[in-house]
Amino acid sequence: MKLQLFGILFFAFTIAHAQQKVIVDINGKGNFTSIQAAVNSLSDTANEARIIFIKKGIYTEKVFIEKHNIVLEGEDKNSTILTQSIARDEFRCNTNDDWGVATLNLSGNDITLKNLTIVNSYGFDNKEEKIIACANDTDKHEKKVRRDGHQMALRTFATTRLMVINCNLKAYGGDTVSPWNADAGMFYFKDCAMEGGVDFYCPRGWAYAENCTFYNYIGSAAIWHDGSKYESSKTVLKNCYFDGYDGFKLGRWHRDAQFYLIDCRFSKAMANEPIYLVKTTNTILWGDRQYYFNCHREGGDYTWFENNLHKSPNSPTASSINANWTFGSKWKFFN
Repeated sequence: MKLQLFGILFFAFTIAHAQQKVIVDINGKGNFTSIQAAVNSLSDTANEARIIFIKKGIYTEKVFIEKHNIVLEGEDKNSTILTQSIARDEFRCNTNDDWGVATLNLSGNDITLKNLTIVNSYGFDNKEEKIIACANDTDKHEKKVRRDGHQMALRTFATTRLMVINCNLKAYGGDTVSPWNADAGMFYFKDCAMEGGVDFYCPRGWAYAENCTFYNYIGSAAIWHDGSKYESSKTVLKNCYFDGYDGFKLGRWHRDAQFYLIDCRFSKAMANEPIYLVKTTNTILWGDRQYYFNCHREGGDYTWFENNLHKSPNSPTASSINANWTFGSKWKFFN
């Protein structure tokens, strides 16, 4: 009897843990055919991560995640594709906030994205600008929507801890990757490829990107940071590669920001212009904070990214700069 009871309990335990992985297959061979349906099936939170495993396919849907402790894991980075076509200028004509402006919209905590391609295809699909009726425009009640306008593949809201591993994040226009939470946002990217227009990687809060590639199609800067809420906020890019159109500019800022680039490489197409402050009415409290170590450009280095890490707060060594260093005591997840 005891052995039988043990077997029943073990079976129940196995089933309970097996249910932590939900299978999405657009061809109908999983638990769900859409990612959103899989998300909707889960409780709001859990003590352990719930894995939504997404089989290869093109998932043409807009996804919202307000729940916590969820992993979206694709079967193959290049063949598991989540895509939508959204121009922010058009979207905001009928809405008062950004919830839903991106292909993937996040507000939950402890979210992990793995082995996925996430695309906002508006700029790839639409080559010409257009004029549309716009209820929220208080002047002409119309809006010009351009190919190179804001097009978010990923947008976070209240999310505090986000990991993005081995993913492609693509748009033609600006703000492709928008992990925004200046108060408490902590964002970790590893082995990712990001593409877009102006400010297409634009974290607010604390961000760490390692072994990532960046490609700038158009616009006045590739990267941007908002670290205006706390002096310790920063964006760290380690062992990353930057490329783009001939004359692309590395980055800019118009709120307090703090940039660390360690062991990064730049293509010869990069312009000879430092990360620059845009003319702004914002109060800048902490000055120009750009720190480099062992960064090099194909075809020759520029003087503005010569080693100056020793001038940064507390003069950290390059080897000590990692995810733990970036997030400090707020997120001790990494070894």
